[in-house]
Amino acid sequence: MLLTTALLFACQKPASYSSFDEYPVYEGDDLELTFTPEKSKFRVWAPTASEVKLLLYNDGYEGAAYEMHDMKRSEGGTWKLVIKENLEGKFYTFQAKVGEKWLAETPGMWVKATGVNGKRAAIIDFAKTNPEGWENDVRPPLKNFTDMVIYEVHMRDFSVSPNSGMKNKGKFLAFTEHGTKNTAGEATGIDHLVDLGVTHVHLLPSYDYASIDETKLNENKYNWGYDPQNYNVPEGGYSTNPYDPATRVREFKQMVQSLHKSGIRVIMDVVYNHTFVGGESHLNQLVPDYFYRFRQDSTWSNASGCGNETASERAMMRKFIIESVVYWATEYKVDGFRFDLMGIHDIETMNAIRAALDKVDPTIYVYGEGWTADSSPLPEEKRAVKKNAKLLNNIGVFSDDLRDALKGSWMNKEIPGFASGVDSLEESVKFGITAAAFHPQVDYTKPIYSKEPYTNNPTQIINYVSCHDDMCLVDKLNLSKPAGTTPEELVRFNKLAQSVVFTSMGVPFMYAGEEVYRNKKGVNNTYQSPDSINQIDWDNKTTYRHVYDYYKGLIAMRKAHPAFRIPTQEMMEKYLKFNDLKTPNVVAFTLGENANGDEWKNILVIHNGNRKAVQVEIPTDKWTIVAHDAVINLNGIKAHDGGLLQLAPSSMTVLYTK
Repeated sequence: MLLTTALLFACQKPASYSSFDEYPVYEGDDLELTFTPEKSKFRVWAPTASEVKLLLYNDGYEGAAYEMHDMKRSEGGTWKLVIKENLEGKFYTFQAKVGEKWLAETPGMWVKATGVNGKRAAIIDFAKTNPEGWENDVRPPLKNFTDMVIYEVHMRDFSVSPNSGMKNKGKFLAFTEHGTKNTAGEATGIDHLVDLGVTHVHLLPSYDYASIDETKLNENKYNWGYDPQNYNVPEGGYSTNPYDPATRVREFKQMVQSLHKSGIRVIMDVVYNHTFVGGESHLNQLVPDYFYRFRQDSTWSNASGCGNETASERAMMRKFIIESVVYWATEYKVDGFRFDLMGIHDIETMNAIRAALDKVDPTIYVYGEGWTADSSPLPEEKRAVKKNAKLLNNIGVFSDDLRDALKGSWMNKEIPGFASGVDSLEESVKFGITAAAFHPQVDYTKPIYSKEPYTNNPTQIINYVSCHDDMCLVDKLNLSKPAGTTPEELVRFNKLAQSVVFTSMGVPFMYAGEEVYRNKKGVNNTYQSPDSINQIDWDNKTTYRHVYDYYKGLIAMRKAHPAFRIPTQEMMEKYLKFNDLKTPNVVAFTLGENANGDEWKNILVIHNGNRKAVQVEIPTDKWTIVAHDAVINLNGIKAHDGGLLQLAPSSMTVLYTK
């Protein structure tokens, strides 16, 4: 008698595999839950399990299961179950038996909605979570990745300050509030971002992370969120009601919709490289050890520095990451992804992510940290580290080369950089200006870190001087300041550092609050520091209005002039020429021939890293000065005929000819 396929699967014993490579791969797109009011179809991948159960709950956090169902073994190492009733509003978990042991309950790995604290999966109708007008939401236009201006911000930092003027403090909905003001009546929040001119808001982790107890939000505990629990679920602590699974989904969409309406795209910080816990993680409760890397002595590998690291090279982990980013890009219309410790992931997976997102929208940007926090069993030639960036298909990496050249060593907080007057860093600055792509005028023996170009095009480099990690720019410059530095000089150092970032080829990136001279009271690692350390003090916008105006001017100049946004290495080599002004600690370059279609024929940019005024000789021509002595005016400050030009201390000068 012939057995049906279903019976064959049901009769099979759990397979024995000699390596993870032998585990079956499920090719379908229906893992976890497929919901309709008529039925719910559950499918979970657990190839080594001998039994899998589905437990149904009325509550997302408390109480016992009201039903328990045995799942049936199915194709590709999966188990499935169909329940023909309307389960909307219910919660569930899976439980697998591996060997003789029943593992802990888990909401699954592909879970997309949960109850409070993310322990139980929720059954909701996602169509009901769309805010009004969601079907008409579109991404703001973007031609080239070099047209981006990224603003990195933590959800709580943005709005929690008493002087933020925002009602939904620390919530997704803070990004939907217009008309908010600081104590002096100046714009804060989303209106501030629009006025500043940024194109992309990079949100620190906003998926469901584990370190904040969503049942005790009144305790105001703080964390950056680099401790993933449920990758495809928004963080409940940022919603107005973490107990209602639909609320966090709807409010995340409202945030995206609001930013899009304001002309700003949304980037998610994603942390697929590790989980908050290893053995007890939701991943590990279904297929023990498969999703992680181990050392030869069978101990957990720890390239993340957080106790474990995931194995992106394994077929089902790769499938999960790809499907996860595509899900955020489609269900939530997210416009970009910043990969934490991207060097832990393999190159093949990152390129597969890029290819999958290209099918959704090729203007979705992907970038990440091109390094690891510790060693990994994955061979370096396979890692998505910055030295392998040429093997990554239009995926960006952060330039620690320019960062540390400008502000000084991240390892030694007391060592200053070019912006603070340190000599002999000119080639490192030039390396950054050329976006780590080849340029014949850069001496690659001299940069502080990399000794050869590692990007194909400027679209692949993120230029920055500070981010959430390590000291913010104000604190770093203050701690490393040379003897005798005045407070006024510190502001000059700050403006000069950002001037280099925003006039360099590549993608400029800034840390939220830098534009209002933000400090974090000298604290180096603020991942769980209180709001008093991390919050943006919006009254600083009034106190340091000249800093804000300068940052706004830098962004406006970059956005108005495509010469600063050259997208390819070939164009950069053609149009960008370094000028030898024969003055130490001065870096100058010309963007010529109406570079990249610019209305200005020639643009001369001069960065004076000296703490004193210096004279340089520039070519004779009818120049118009638009930036000088920490002032930017695109209508022109004054005319100059060439020859001797006085540069202000620690400052940028920009001139152009028609």
